[in-house]
Amino acid sequence: MDFQHQDNRIAMFDGSEEAGFISYVENGDVLTVDHTEVSPEISGQGMGKELVGKMVEHARNEGKSIDPQCPYAKKVIDDTEEFQDVLVK
Repeated sequence: MDFQHQDNRIAMFDGSEEAGFISYVENGDVLTVDHTEVSPEISGQGMGKELVGKMVEHARNEGKSIDPQCPYAKKVIDDTEEFQDVLVK
């Protein structure tokens, strides 16, 4: 899978097909994650978690925090201790 970051979203591509994305709204030092989606063909294969991981990596690189309003992203971050350092305090 290839990942592309553009216009407040990180998209995942399988070849030329978009297979999923995570989107956010930037407000100062906070990135509010509002949606995570993967195509039904790859659902259940950990690709959503990988997208959340890419979002966490982006937040760290930018020195920002994440406010996970998307229920899926919130669950992944809550369940993954190494992602919790970017949670908005």
